[in-house]
Amino acid sequence: MLTKSLKILNDHYQALSNEGQDVIQGLSRTPKSIPPKYFYDDRGSELFEQICELPEYYPTRTEALILQQYADEIAQITGACELVELGSGSSTKTLFLLDAYQKIASYCRYIPIDVSRGIVQSSVLKLQQKYPNFFIEGLIGTYEQALAKLESTFAASRMIFFLGSSLGNFNPQECDRFLGQIAKTLQPGDYFLLGIDLQKPKEILEPAYNDSQGITAAFNLNMLSHLNWRFQGNFDLNLFAHQAIYNQTDAQIEMYLHCQKNHQVSLKALNLEVSFTEGESILTEISRKFDLAIMQEQLKIHGLKTLKTWTDPQEWFGLILCQA
Repeated sequence: MLTKSLKILNDHYQALSNEGQDVIQGLSRTPKSIPPKYFYDDRGSELFEQICELPEYYPTRTEALILQQYADEIAQITGACELVELGSGSSTKTLFLLDAYQKIASYCRYIPIDVSRGIVQSSVLKLQQKYPNFFIEGLIGTYEQALAKLESTFAASRMIFFLGSSLGNFNPQECDRFLGQIAKTLQPGDYFLLGIDLQKPKEILEPAYNDSQGITAAFNLNMLSHLNWRFQGNFDLNLFAHQAIYNQTDAQIEMYLHCQKNHQVSLKALNLEVSFTEGESILTEISRKFDLAIMQEQLKIHGLKTLKTWTDPQEWFGLILCQA
């Protein structure tokens, strides 16, 4: 059953001819950077699930409360439709949506998409048991691959949804391209449900990315472990330290790995040698914080009309339901 429910868009464990070019580019420039997609090997995905449970990390529980309260309303607005989730992870918050659609439809197709094979496999198995009348097909690949290869739906309509604060990992240009690809993928009448982390004081934001248990630090450092096994590297994790700061000018969290001493790193599979100096930093992630009204205007530019928005009482997080 599982083999019929998983489709690999790009084998996460098989190097492609152009794989790693973004690592070469990022580590060859000044300041250095690594794309955040390299957080998510299986270990990284496990650590992120732990982050979502931390008391300091408000986004997951805040969005979950919004979904718990309004999932039925979302389902009533869209009616029965095919559900496609980008960056599904363990699909924990998605249960609120699946429960809501189960109330209005005897059959539903749900397609969770993630780069982590392990987490997609485990979530598909659990969901198949919980929702025996649903067709659940996990796709393993990046957002771009998934959107480019989505097959036509036999349902009356489709809803693509992108929960969490992952849109914030894109810079403004990447965000614009991503929304354009969403709009291109959707057919007229289809839906897009977007979760965004809203702007708030740095006294709330910085502890969420510098937790007291050090889970976020382990998650950040695991990126180097991922590069080591994927590209035959020799990063010494003991020579790097985690830090996250809030850049108020650009309204974004910036996560760094700071080098502790001069040393040389080799990534043999990429034929890359990188020199690090003490105090030098690698930017591993940005997490932009959004204004709800401005985001609705940006969606409108791409032909995605806002039907309704929902927030929590503190207005820390927002959900936007759009229609193409």
